[in-house]
Amino acid sequence: HTISKINNAFYMLPHIFNIVGNRQFHLAQEVLMYLSDIHTHSIASGHGTNCTISDMAKEAGRKGLKLLGISDHGPGTLVSGTSSYFRSLPFCPRKRFNVDILYGVELDILNADGQIDLSDELLNNLDYAIISMHRQNYKSGSVSENTQAYIRAMKHPAVKILGHCDDIHFPVDYNALAKAAMKENVIFEINEASLAPYGYRGDTSSNAAQILHYSLRYKLPIILSSDSHGKDHIGDFTYAAEFVHQLMFPESLILNNQIPRFKSPAPNTLRYIKRMFSFEHSFF
Repeated sequence: HTISKINNAFYMLPHIFNIVGNRQFHLAQEVLMYLSDIHTHSIASGHGTNCTISDMAKEAGRKGLKLLGISDHGPGTLVSGTSSYFRSLPFCPRKRFNVDILYGVELDILNADGQIDLSDELLNNLDYAIISMHRQNYKSGSVSENTQAYIRAMKHPAVKILGHCDDIHFPVDYNALAKAAMKENVIFEINEASLAPYGYRGDTSSNAAQILHYSLRYKLPIILSSDSHGKDHIGDFTYAAEFVHQLMFPESLILNNQIPRFKSPAPNTLRYIKRMFSFEHSFF
């Protein structure tokens, strides 16, 4: 009789763990709010929206965000931001609608050499850069070629984030990328637009799981990004947050609410960044 009870108890353990895990997951969803979103696009990206930066900031403030990053596409993307646009960003207001604003760029990787589509002169005056691959600007090669293109591009000191490298159209070696990212002080993003049903990058879940696996192995932080084109999805991490929580990725390695660790801020923004990011709110 006692043995039977013990067997029943062991049989119930997986169900108990499942219930506890689900409760923890739903509790995290209910309690946790991420306060920053730094992969967003305004009308200057040339597609997907007619929202201005002010429109974006106003929506971010309405949703309770503390920090918004504007990362419009570089000149390599058709009808996107021009050189004059990026040259003007450092002079734009640093706070709008009670939201701190960072001004960056989503760079296109143009070839296997890791060439990017914005000059050093302009990059060095922005707060950060995301590097990404898009089919209109980069012809996918082998796993090795794609991986090396990312690694070469991430060596630029302005680059802080590997953008949606979960895209199934650009296969990469995530272990090699994670090692290089750790060396260059660059992080992965978990991209909401990749995991959401409206995404167009294919089923990225397996690739996103590898990103989390190697990030955890090397204690490499990540950031959740909406990739919102316009105001509608600013701060929306519905699918990205669900994904990282289901895989039990530690909250301590999700940087949306943590202290910034810019590896080389632009000279004219260094003092501002040090002042802006307090222990009350920060992302990086």
